[in-house]
Amino acid sequence: MGLFKKFRDAWFAPMSFDSLDDDFYDRLEESLILADVGMDVALDATEKLRRRAYDDRLLTADQVKGALRDILAEKLEVGDSRLDLYTQPSVILVIGVNGVGKTTSIGKMAHQLKKQGKKVLLCAGDTFRAAAADQLGIWANRAGRANVDIVRQHEGADPGAVLFDALAAAKSRRSDVVLVDTAGRLHNKANLMKELAKLRKIIDRELPGAAKETLLVLDATTGQNGLIQARQFKETAGLTGIVLTKLDGTAKGGIVIAIAQELQVPVKFVGLGEGIGDLAPFDAKEFVSDLF
Repeated sequence: MGLFKKFRDAWFAPMSFDSLDDDFYDRLEESLILADVGMDVALDATEKLRRRAYDDRLLTADQVKGALRDILAEKLEVGDSRLDLYTQPSVILVIGVNGVGKTTSIGKMAHQLKKQGKKVLLCAGDTFRAAAADQLGIWANRAGRANVDIVRQHEGADPGAVLFDALAAAKSRRSDVVLVDTAGRLHNKANLMKELAKLRKIIDRELPGAAKETLLVLDATTGQNGLIQARQFKETAGLTGIVLTKLDGTAKGGIVIAIAQELQVPVKFVGLGEGIGDLAPFDAKEFVSDLF
């Protein structure tokens, strides 16, 4: 489908896979590093390809590409990329720093869930950022208010109180999924993580048996800085998946592999544009196939 055309054109299209000499492996390693897969992944993938090419006597460019495709795909297979929404209601807590596209991603997810026939409720839990609830309301309208409700309070309200109201509303309205927007920046990192921990406790208390997803939204254009953010959130938030935004604007799509490999957390969605339909469920095999 060509979803990762910039990544492919920048790093793999110019390479010749016909001559497996030391210069080829050096260029492959460099290309992987520049594509943001990370130093360790680049070294490991290159060495595995070198060994596989020797052991299996790979002779053609197609054979070499196929082997590299398999090696990279293995690094992405770290869990189920599908959402776990087996209860009514289920809860998706969406977290991340400001500016990565949390609210936009929530709107796009609401649109997808509505198309699947689910009744969605949005919780405007980011009460610290001016107009965050207004922005979420706009996305609720775009997704279609017939099956997409929103619970919000005034700016500066306690996020825990908003979440409590949203969960109560979801139970009374028999919503299928609650999508919770959260603040991306409080006074410092400790406050942010403390707030997220409080929200998780409220969800566990009010809906103890509910299916719960905690999705971290990352901006692909930030590269390795995004990986640093992901490490910090994983330590405190119990991540179940990653939403990687703005992949349409970068040739460094290798960050997908770096995140999956280091954090052992699956990438569940990738953002590929500004439209309401431009959030795609992540498919590891499709991603790797697109690289070649």
